[in-house]
Amino acid sequence: CNKDKKPRYFYILFLKGMAIEKADIQQFLLLAAQYPVLDVRSPGEYLHAHIPGAFNLPLFTNEERKIVGTAYKQQSRETAIKKGLEYFGPKMRTLVEEVENITQHSIPGQGKRVVLVHCWRGGMRSAGVAWLLDLYGFKVYTLSGGYKNFRRYVLDNFEQHYSFNILGGFTGSGKTDILQVLEQNGETIIDLEKLAVHKGSAFGSLGLPVQPSQEMFENMLALALIQARLKAADKPIWLEDESQRIGNINIPQSIWLAMRKAKLYFIDIPYEERLKHIISWYGLQDKDKILQAIIRIKKKLGGQETKFAVNYLIEDDIVACFGVLLKYYDKWYTKGLQSRNLLNENLLQTTSPIVDATINAQLLLQMAD
Repeated sequence: CNKDKKPRYFYILFLKGMAIEKADIQQFLLLAAQYPVLDVRSPGEYLHAHIPGAFNLPLFTNEERKIVGTAYKQQSRETAIKKGLEYFGPKMRTLVEEVENITQHSIPGQGKRVVLVHCWRGGMRSAGVAWLLDLYGFKVYTLSGGYKNFRRYVLDNFEQHYSFNILGGFTGSGKTDILQVLEQNGETIIDLEKLAVHKGSAFGSLGLPVQPSQEMFENMLALALIQARLKAADKPIWLEDESQRIGNINIPQSIWLAMRKAKLYFIDIPYEERLKHIISWYGLQDKDKILQAIIRIKKKLGGQETKFAVNYLIEDDIVACFGVLLKYYDKWYTKGLQSRNLLNENLLQTTSPIVDATINAQLLLQMAD
């Protein structure tokens, strides 16, 4: 104790608390490239959407969060804090040990392990966890405004100006593989289908995990756009030509409109070659799921063509089945192509005899020069 009979540990905790720093969203994301981000929201909030790469370190379970929130609304702030402390206290050691495990391979900063902490609005949940981690010896940054501020930043970034090159071609042209080769050649790319976890047709979910939420897709896309601009601000970003809807995901309207106004680099590959390419993937997928996908497009495909495709599938003639489907998708792609604004001014076209990502990427680069 000091002369005023106050415990010295009071001053120690007070001074240590001063070491916690608030970061604005841009500083926070720059730090996130080096240090772990700890999202202390509930598992349900995190599962719906989060900052890409963040670890979930929930202060409350879904049910505990509901109880504390109800106490806050129906009783008082003080009651809610007391109820929250009932849950927080027994978890302190476990929380610290989880963060130790997360940071064991991270880069030390200022002589301490560095962590970034956020909750929904930068309020009590992140403040409580930040205090605990700071007390234990971590260097802690909290996000000013929390995840809500991050979401505002995401949506604002979609309104920025971006320069795009759009990679076009009929279904089965191997456009996703071409994007990867373009990236290997130093081009800046964003793989929208990878972010959406979907190949962009009625069959696009086959063999893939469940898609992210719309909000999570937007979070990933925004960071990809920001990173692309940091990587090469003066170079256009290559994107695959997509419908605005990729499975259950929608490309944000402002980005979609910018894509439709951009240069379209179209690679025309013979139907037979494209058919062989799509069979190499879809021919390995579950027949029942293929059948369900065919039924989903029955109205657009037409009764007779649906009957042909289904019968071929039942007979194990995958080539003939997807031959019917590929003609259908070629028709719809052509219709979408012709509906583009300023098509004549923006369309650059080349042909290739084969689905080969390396060869076709070079053809596109020659057009883009």
